[in-house]
Amino acid sequence: MDTITRTRRRATLPARFLTLAGCLALGAAGAAGAAGAAGAAFIPHLINSSTIPENGDVNPYGVAFVPEGFPAGSSLAPGDVLIANFNNSSNVQGTGTTIVRFSPSGPPATPGAAATFFASALPGLSTALGVLRGGLVLVGNVPTTDGTFQTIGQGALQIIDGHGNLLQTWTNGTFLNGPWDLAVDDHGSWARIFIANVLNGTVSRLDVLVNPQGLTLQSWSTIASGYGHVANAAAVVLGPTGLAYHASTDTLYVAATADNAIYAIERAGHRKQPVALGRMVFADPHLRGPLALRLAPNGNLLTANGDAVNGDPLYPSEIIEFTPWGQFVREYDVDPSQGGAFGIDTVRDADVRFNYAVIDDVTNVLSVSRLP
Repeated sequence: MDTITRTRRRATLPARFLTLAGCLALGAAGAAGAAGAAGAAFIPHLINSSTIPENGDVNPYGVAFVPEGFPAGSSLAPGDVLIANFNNSSNVQGTGTTIVRFSPSGPPATPGAAATFFASALPGLSTALGVLRGGLVLVGNVPTTDGTFQTIGQGALQIIDGHGNLLQTWTNGTFLNGPWDLAVDDHGSWARIFIANVLNGTVSRLDVLVNPQGLTLQSWSTIASGYGHVANAAAVVLGPTGLAYHASTDTLYVAATADNAIYAIERAGHRKQPVALGRMVFADPHLRGPLALRLAPNGNLLTANGDAVNGDPLYPSEIIEFTPWGQFVREYDVDPSQGGAFGIDTVRDADVRFNYAVIDDVTNVLSVSRLP
């Protein structure tokens, strides 16, 4: 599809969950009307902040909002954004050890000044980053010693309190085999944690009790299998990545990177036996190795193209919006070069300052914004 055709297609799309590019476009289109309204804002509410902490870690992968209801008295507050770094200061993949924090009430960070929330003894912090209302932070890791698949490790799930103290480390290889991303179904005192395992192409569900001292595992199940999982020179490994859980339909959506498709697992919160892949939802030419996956406030799905599959330099580092029934809606680029789109997160809370976060792991920048 040439550039002219692409521009026309974007212009005729219905307005659903508005991307950053969509906000700017609407702002320009409505400038004439806004000019007559006293105090009407033209510039979107947007902040860019570096994700590089003092130790120089780069290549941010996971990003997660701190939810409403997170206990007071810790170093985190609702609306804060956490970011997990995959690479160290030498840019060696699978060796980053920091989770950094962005506060919407503070100034944006300059490179080297992002606030460190947690310094991990386990390297290669992945997209598997989540925050529970009970006061806990979860992060997975997929380590290497030299940045290559030949030295990749099984990884673990670390459970951290609101002050950045490590409480538990889970390393059970039966349900954790390269935890590459996660999603949570959070009920306060208990939760379901869905884990995408990049090293064996499966998705696990952990049913846990939540308390200030950590998690208690009640049961676990492999709920899906059969996703492609292969070594990749640029990305180290490709396999199931982004997960997004729709509680009202008990459906878990899976971004299968190596398969270049989005699948749906029915009865994900109750399933005891694995389904083979699940129902295909979206397999479209707009996909280029989908990574992170989230449900937008309007009910659509958002995924980040990693460009490792079906890559096209004319369409780099894109965030793709599509409906749960597989209709393409909109796209925009977070970076003009390939490989920049990775972690994204959204929240539905009405009172937060920002409800959309996306990282550019080429420039090591977090962008947060408030979208309708």
